Amino acid sequence: MQYPEWIWHNGGIKPWAEATTHVMSHGLHYGSSVFEGIRAYKTPTGSAIFRLQDHNRRLYASARIHDIEIPYTLDQLNAACHEVVRRNGLEQAYLRPVAWRGLGGFGLSADTPIDVAVATWHMGPYLGPDALENGIDACVSSWQRFAPNTIPAGAKAGGNYLSGQLVAREARRLGFGEGIALASTGLLSEGAGENLFLVFDGALHTTPVSAALLNGITRDSIIRLARDAGIQVVERDLPREYLYLCDELFMCGTAAEITPIRSVDGRQVGAGKAGPVTRRLQALFFGLFDGSTPDTYGWLEPLAD
Repeated sequence: MQYPEWIWHNGGIKPWAEATTHVMSHGLHYGSSVFEGIRAYKTPTGSAIFRLQDHNRRLYASARIHDIEIPYTLDQLNAACHEVVRRNGLEQAYLRPVAWRGLGGFGLSADTPIDVAVATWHMGPYLGPDALENGIDACVSSWQRFAPNTIPAGAKAGGNYLSGQLVAREARRLGFGEGIALASTGLLSEGAGENLFLVFDGALHTTPVSAALLNGITRDSIIRLARDAGIQVVERDLPREYLYLCDELFMCGTAAEITPIRSVDGRQVGAGKAGPVTRRLQALFFGLFDGSTPDTYGWLEPLAD
């Protein structure tokens, strides 16, 4: 991988290789970090960051859940996101703001400095170059999501993604594009790092935030775009077998965007390709960036000069 030249780290821009942390940092040993994934898109009027404010507000919410006091204001972090994309000369980019407990005490509850960085790099389709068009084959993982009142799924924390790694790596080992996790109830939760939408009779069905999932920004965007387009959206508990019975199925997230799922556990979903509702939502979502969908939501923040 070719790394970018610049990164924002603890208050300023520095060369990528100089953004270091100690091997005994709390975040490395205990997973005590919170982060976001954000995309900047090239639009007809220039580069714009998608829902930057919403993403970074969620970062601070995740930090609050885990008692991590970020030593920068929201405005400072937003400005850092703009600066690092601009300094690296990227028109389209993936951004990764991250805050973690740095080097201090060694106990679980030790007080440590909080380190903060914002990295950015070019990212294409997360699940492969053809995934958005042709879809992927998925499987239900043998690993379940954590039970309620164990780890807060509503925080986008580094430690939570150990679960996603198990799901994703199992899926890859078995030859699938991505894994799907069940909640501790045995009902559907989400993908390794993506939310799920099923289509029945033209209506969108998605699992609720109580199903041990992260309430994704892309998930929220799809729900709002769908409802404004007259597509019914139902949030409800869903059993595993509905993956095999739905007309269409797709995953969504900042990295995955809107990725159709053509089969689950070797069973074809619907027609085995992206269906009309999935295609309609892809058109509405990506239309925000090519200008065919008006940004009446104020989601696009032009890259600062």
